[in-house]
Amino acid sequence: MTQKKNSNVLAIIVMILLFGMISFVTNLASPMGDVLKNQFNVANWMGTLGVFANFIAYACMGIPAGNLLQKRGYKFTALAAVTVGFTGVGVQTIAGLLDGNAAFGVYLLGAFIAGFSMCMLNIVVNPMLNKLAGGGNRGNQLLQVGGSFNSFMGTAVIFLTGVFVPSIVDAEIKQVFPLMFIALAIFALAFVVILFTNIPETERNAALEEKKSNIGPMSFRHFVLGAVAIFIYVGVEVGIPNVLQKWLQNGGLDVEVGAEGIAATVAATYWLLMFFGRLAGAALGAKVSAKAMLSAVSIVGLCLVLGAMFLDPAISVNLPVFKGTEGFGMAEVPINAALLVLCGLCTSVMWGGIFNLAVEGLGKYTEKASGIFMALVCGGGILPLLQNAVVDLSGNYLVSYWVIAAGLAYLLFYALIGSKNVNKDIKVE
Repeated sequence: MTQKKNSNVLAIIVMILLFGMISFVTNLASPMGDVLKNQFNVANWMGTLGVFANFIAYACMGIPAGNLLQKRGYKFTALAAVTVGFTGVGVQTIAGLLDGNAAFGVYLLGAFIAGFSMCMLNIVVNPMLNKLAGGGNRGNQLLQVGGSFNSFMGTAVIFLTGVFVPSIVDAEIKQVFPLMFIALAIFALAFVVILFTNIPETERNAALEEKKSNIGPMSFRHFVLGAVAIFIYVGVEVGIPNVLQKWLQNGGLDVEVGAEGIAATVAATYWLLMFFGRLAGAALGAKVSAKAMLSAVSIVGLCLVLGAMFLDPAISVNLPVFKGTEGFGMAEVPINAALLVLCGLCTSVMWGGIFNLAVEGLGKYTEKASGIFMALVCGGGILPLLQNAVVDLSGNYLVSYWVIAAGLAYLLFYALIGSKNVNKDIKVE
């Protein structure tokens, strides 16, 4: 019994580390969009193609990766994922050594390959953490713990990008090489650790029985609506800081010198608040239901976004920012930016809550459901692309947040109504 418990603890640690890797590589794509925009002199929506490529890979890989997980298990899928991730980041690094449009194309290819890896890792990490905790509130709690480390790594990569790229106007891919080297090292280390870690596997019998049946995850209404919710949520999570950083870099700040660094730090503060929010979510996860948590943060997030859209940007507040050689200090930012940054506290706990609600009661269909779930993570590339297109068409960054407001309204609907399991008559064991 003790040996099994210790094995689970090590497996949990490995899964949490993988959670961090997902955020480090994924979040690098957002500031890289600003680098691509300025290096290749393209429109906002084209600069977002790196994020789009990273997330659209989920649509391509979600279901195949879910099937791979069913056939080969968690350990094999995790090892394959970090191998693919190393390859993807390696291709992105090569892009920094090239010139002209070829560099742009190679970078997008690398982002697409890296997206395959992030999808596969998510498929392993989420159901495994939920399963190791026994599902329910405990499952939600452990997902929030993993999410906390995810946010920490996401904050770190945004902050470090601001350090390595002090002037976005003169930015080039090769300036971000140190972060790419860190990612490559993390993947290499993770491969070795996973190789020698005993990861609990699921019996294959349930998966084989499912193939003979017409019943599957899509037979459950609350899962279908939950998959849509995750599509929207990831787009909301990525879109808020993505457009916020662009707005501040392009006239949103009442400063000319150092605007890029301040904008990057403000965006990093959003991810930092996600870190603290997930810590709070982990502490409350065993006591507060995922439904109550998701309902509350959806309402608060919607109020914050609407406030950011309608308040006068001339109203400013002080936020702690990184000022390069001056270190940390206070800088005046529009109140709109402050409200959008606070949204990080709301989005922080949404992933774990949605996943927990969507797979609750699925039993033997959970692994396949995870693959479908991950395919819908492509919303993280599609919604920000749509939001940036609204910016290009309207010429107004804040107007684009109607996309975010609509998404939060749907998440509130899912928490209150859509998450109810109305298919309890289906056998899941």
